[in-house]
Amino acid sequence: MNVTINAVNFEMADKLEQFIEKKMNRFERHLNGDDKVEIRMSVVKPQTNNNKEVKIRIAGLFAEKTADTFEEGIDACLTALESQLERRKNA
Repeated sequence: MNVTINAVNFEMADKLEQFIEKKMNRFERHLNGDDKVEIRMSVVKPQTNNNKEVKIRIAGLFAEKTADTFEEGIDACLTALESQLERRKNA
């Protein structure tokens, strides 16, 4: 699995990168070893709530969520992608 992370309008902390790695390791069972994962995180409006936008593209599937924290956004995207992968598998 090849993971590409883009941080837009902010400097990504090591703690966030470790969180992503941990989540992707658990999510790996749903993917092939050669699948590409693209994660794009950005700060939309710095003065408001729900200003963290996360977009994840995996194996032709896509999820986009906005949340208070990047961790919440990543969790929500991975939950949505997990559902999409299950539907694809059962189709």
